[in-house]
Amino acid sequence: MAERYTELNDTLLRFIEKQHMFFVGTSAAGGRVSLSPKGMDTFRVTNPKEVVWLNLTGNRNETAAHVQENGRMTIMLCSFEQQPLILRLYGRATVFHPRDREWHRLQSLFSEYAGARQIFRVSIEMVQTSCGGAVPLYGGDRDTLLTWAEDKGREGIEKYWNPPQSAQPRLEATLHLQKQGKLGKHQDYRGLQKISQPPI
Repeated sequence: MAERYTELNDTLLRFIEKQHMFFVGTSAAGGRVSLSPKGMDTFRVTNPKEVVWLNLTGNRNETAAHVQENGRMTIMLCSFEQQPLILRLYGRATVFHPRDREWHRLQSLFSEYAGARQIFRVSIEMVQTSCGGAVPLYGGDRDTLLTWAEDKGREGIEKYWNPPQSAQPRLEATLHLQKQGKLGKHQDYRGLQKISQPPI
């Protein structure tokens, strides 16, 4: 049976410390929901009502665009070990970039990563748990994204963040055309040139 809380308790904090993976869900007012798996040592609890996580450079950038529009974010963690549990955190997020003053303080909570792109701070509005009895057991970590970012180097990563105008991720074009009424809220714009993406 699902249980709801207003903040994280000690039992849930211990559960979070053991997890290797979490999922992030966001959505604009219209269009598709973005749901992304995250890993490595990129999640921190700053207090029972707040968490922060470090976003590494990868395909597209919908999460930040959605947060700037409405701030809504759901984070899910689930046990891949013998004792099952699913934990969902519902809240409002703020995004910080390397150019922001708050970035350096928040970045100090994490290890150094070549592809560090954004930090999201989430104010928790509701905590929910459920059983997770059908979630499979966990297999282990991978370092593909880290290797890709290290090979590109900082200069290459920054170029990836700012591709030529013709190669911008199609999310920007989709949102623009939706606002103009040229696309329905469930349509997508796919006419942009494909850009080099991480091997994930």
